[in-house]
Amino acid sequence: MLTDTENDSTNPEFNHILSERLSRRSMLKGSFGAAAALYFGGSSLLLSATGETRAATSKLKLNFAAVNKTLNDKVTLAQGYSYRIISSTGDPLAEGIPAYSNNGSERAESFNKRVGDHHDGMHFFGLGKNGLWSPLASDRGLLCVNHESVTAGFLHPTGATIVDEKRPNDNEVLKEMLAIGMSIAEVKKVGPSYTLVQNSRFNRRVTSMTDIEITGPAARSPLMITKYSVTGTRTRGTIGNCANGHTPWGTYLTCEENWAYFFRRPASDDSKRSARENASLKRYGVKGNSLSLWATVQPDTADNRFGRWDASINGTSGDGSDDYRNAPNTFGWVVEIDPFNPDSAPKKRTALGRFAHEGAWPGLVIAGQPLVWYMGCDSRHEYIYKYVSNAVWDPADAKRGAAAGDKYLNDGTLYVARFNADGSGDWLELTHGRNGLDRDNSYYSFSDQADVLINARLAADARGATKMDRPEWGAVNPNNGEVYMTLTYNPSRALDKVDAANPRFYNDPKKGVAQKGNANGHIIRWAEHDAKGSATKFQWDVFLFAARSNADPVNINLSGLTADNDFSSPDGLWFARSGLLWVETDDHAFTDASNCMLLAAIPGKVGDGSTKTIVNSDNGQQSTVNTHVGATPGDDRLRRFLVGPVDCEITGITETPDGRALFVNIQHPGETTTGKNFNIADPSTYLSHWPQGGTARPRSSTIVITRDDGGPIGAELA
Repeated sequence: MLTDTENDSTNPEFNHILSERLSRRSMLKGSFGAAAALYFGGSSLLLSATGETRAATSKLKLNFAAVNKTLNDKVTLAQGYSYRIISSTGDPLAEGIPAYSNNGSERAESFNKRVGDHHDGMHFFGLGKNGLWSPLASDRGLLCVNHESVTAGFLHPTGATIVDEKRPNDNEVLKEMLAIGMSIAEVKKVGPSYTLVQNSRFNRRVTSMTDIEITGPAARSPLMITKYSVTGTRTRGTIGNCANGHTPWGTYLTCEENWAYFFRRPASDDSKRSARENASLKRYGVKGNSLSLWATVQPDTADNRFGRWDASINGTSGDGSDDYRNAPNTFGWVVEIDPFNPDSAPKKRTALGRFAHEGAWPGLVIAGQPLVWYMGCDSRHEYIYKYVSNAVWDPADAKRGAAAGDKYLNDGTLYVARFNADGSGDWLELTHGRNGLDRDNSYYSFSDQADVLINARLAADARGATKMDRPEWGAVNPNNGEVYMTLTYNPSRALDKVDAANPRFYNDPKKGVAQKGNANGHIIRWAEHDAKGSATKFQWDVFLFAARSNADPVNINLSGLTADNDFSSPDGLWFARSGLLWVETDDHAFTDASNCMLLAAIPGKVGDGSTKTIVNSDNGQQSTVNTHVGATPGDDRLRRFLVGPVDCEITGITETPDGRALFVNIQHPGETTTGKNFNIADPSTYLSHWPQGGTARPRSSTIVITRDDGGPIGAELA
């Protein structure tokens, strides 16, 4: 989801080294075989513990014909494949809950036992007959699904009620609060496909009302004190749940992205704050004049159900124990949830830093080595991070559930990435007292490690990290450990601010309207030094540049995309156990040509392409930059597999361990329906009616895709 926050730090864009050569062909010629053989993280958790091996991606071939671009209001899928809907917004998760009316008539409280809205990141956990996590089980599992936000226009009988910039209807607001967060639901194979088990004891919701423990270095910090928890050890709810991650002990990581917009803080609050406080609030987008209408419901409840979204200083205490001035600090974290223990409380893992968390993707999981998670901060000109545990992996911990999280996720080192113009990269440590991260820092005065983690963006500014074009999803190649991350797009990338890792500025007109900057995005990838996730050095190149197929092949369509695989705004990523890479899009720039889509890619490796020089131009001005481009994929290594309905985002992707069922989320079809011509009483004004069709309101949904002959999805051995 696009955010409007901007990184206005003075970090360099590498203008002084734009002309340096990026020679990468000789990089990383050593074998990754030993690490790959031990790998059981990423998208195929614990598989190598069984002794299985993976085919090299060079032996894979795509097993479907490309799907054409389309603007149809339906899911268009490759021939030979079928899909069915697992769940949609409002579907019941317990017995006795009636079917969703899809007319907005449900009471808010029912969403404690209904599927939420805006399906996003998700993961499939195999479920054994003993009710425990079974990493190789495919016929039965727990599907964890994020619910990032809501489309209020369709959630209520006549849309959201707003009077004088206030929300007078408490039921509407509570319904929205309960429709975000995440769902856990059991699914099982029935015939050739899968269905949701409505009466499963594992089914539950985690919402903005759920009590959550704060763990790690920021717990008990004075910056975490609120009226809800005067000790700074708990908070209420999780919000902005975009992408996700998972752990080698079978727990789910949901990540809080666009959380800042949920909070109200009028401009008058600035005068009550210190300069340090205002710097932090501004850097995270909790700005004066921002207004969350959730905070305006009156009268409030005794537990401040609505008033807690007001982040201004309203109390008289000196520490914030009588108001919610510090409430924003309790959001923006990675949240661990044990799907196999319905009574367990989620835990916010503060050691992984606070920012607009798109996700947290595990690196190679190798006995005797630290565990690693890669993370993106999804805003324009923001950063790529990784977390390295201090404890080394003990396979015995795979059966310990969230207790293992206390060991690995509460104690470690946070790093931020610097992408150098010569194709190398550095992981910059974010630890208090090192490299100038202390009270005397000129960017921000860091009092302790909790302060560094709560203000990770400011710490990254101070360390000189590379500003990226909206870092979104990541994925780790199970065959060689290389890491891929989408840089969705950045209309704010200026002609004179391109750099080697973000090298394009161009115009991609849509229906005659200019779209300048990095209008379509790209996918960057890197290989850690010696294939160790704990390394502080890496080598990188750009795997794919998104573009229209008819764009300038020298300076824009550098990946040689054709009509069978051109795309824009890469977002979700997922590596299948085979090594096939799935790419999802969340697009606005290319929707005159096609709805959002899912593509399958055979990935190659870092350094398989060549150095290229890009000449960017605008109104007679030019900038030149050298970059490194991965091998041109061709139609045989990159194809469009699926196109979604109108106005949707294709997001959230996971598979069964046997690789024969692929789960995909269709988020907010028809979302921009709620423009000036929208009339909830007139279905002809809706942009989409998917999935029900007819005159129905659109609904976010999870679909499961299977191959008609029961074979593997997307690719197979050549």
